[in-house]
Amino acid sequence: MRLCLFVLAAIAVSPAPTLAGDGARTAKPVIEIANPGKCVAPAEEMRRNHMEMLKHQRDRTLRQGIRGEPASLNACIECHASKKTGSVLGGNENFCQSCHSYAAVKLDCWDCHQPKAGFKATGVKP
Repeated sequence: MRLCLFVLAAIAVSPAPTLAGDGARTAKPVIEIANPGKCVAPAEEMRRNHMEMLKHQRDRTLRQGIRGEPASLNACIECHASKKTGSVLGGNENFCQSCHSYAAVKLDCWDCHQPKAGFKATGVKP
């Protein structure tokens, strides 16, 4: 019984583990807008809802053939692609990769789509 109480007391006073291990913090993402201008929505809304906007645009593109709207993936890339690489990927200094690495969210848009500016998709418009 004493041994059990000792073990419980030792656990209670030991420092709690942290997610960062040694207390180091993850570096904040690098947010560099290569072509500054007005976005389709305020920054806070874009941070929280950009995926829903892209899904909505994706559905309109796939089902109705509508391309080139403000919330399209190509429109995002045109403003956010690095001036050095022309891409939103390729390193943690690039816009999409920077935030997704910080948030530990898998970035799978580019499994099918190109991440570079200047790409013009061909498709049938209604």
